[in-house]
Amino acid sequence: MPFMFYQISYWFFKLKLSQPSENTINYWIDTNAVNKLEYALIHGNYKTRRLAAEALEFVGQPSSIPVLLVAIDDKIQNVSIAALNTLERLGTKDELIKSIIRKRFNWVKNLRDKEERQKSAKVKKHNIYRWERTSKKSFEMVKERLKRPIR
Repeated sequence: MPFMFYQISYWFFKLKLSQPSENTINYWIDTNAVNKLEYALIHGNYKTRRLAAEALEFVGQPSSIPVLLVAIDDKIQNVSIAALNTLERLGTKDELIKSIIRKRFNWVKNLRDKEERQKSAKVKKHNIYRWERTSKKSFEMVKERLKRPIR
């Protein structure tokens, strides 16, 4: 009975009528349905794509590496990170893939550092008196110039 339910939910997903649930994806992990997980990684919404990328880590077949390489350029950062983690945990021996993963993780780290700097800059309070001091100095400068005789 569960097989039929998960098969129907997969067809609904292919017809773009619904998205697979977390239970459905867990069932696909248990049955090693790599093709369904790869399809979900390509065609799902951002939550489904993230879950599918994480699920491919548990299935662990090297045939899904090309789909994961495409997924690391996803617009949604969580999907990209999940695909990177999966690629790293698959433990491929290809040096090109290892260098791509390394560079991408550095990119993610730099992105997170930039967000932290922006958050800390927002928290930083500006000194209100800075503007007043500057305007006072310019006012004093104008006063001094007015005291000079006109030539």
